[in-house]
Amino acid sequence: MGALEGEGTMIRLYDKATNEEIGTLTEEQFQFLQDQLEEESTTDTDYYINHATLTAFRERGADRELLGLLGAALGTRKDMDIRWEREGESPA
Repeated sequence: MGALEGEGTMIRLYDKATNEEIGTLTEEQFQFLQDQLEEESTTDTDYYINHATLTAFRERGADRELLGLLGAALGTRKDMDIRWEREGESPA
């Protein structure tokens, strides 16, 4: 699951606790995340999500693929931190 090859720079999402890759996002999907979630600074590369976050995303018209990706990563956990990096950049 995730963005398709050939769509420009891809953003990889990781479970911050395990460093396991969750999947990839398109620039549009990533922009939606940036618009919806709080960044503590301009160099912040992580976000906190929970089930209420996903509900809010759905109500605000989030892409189905993005919702599926985040929902699968969250699973039955109450909440989690995710981190992102642009393809080709070294991990944070």
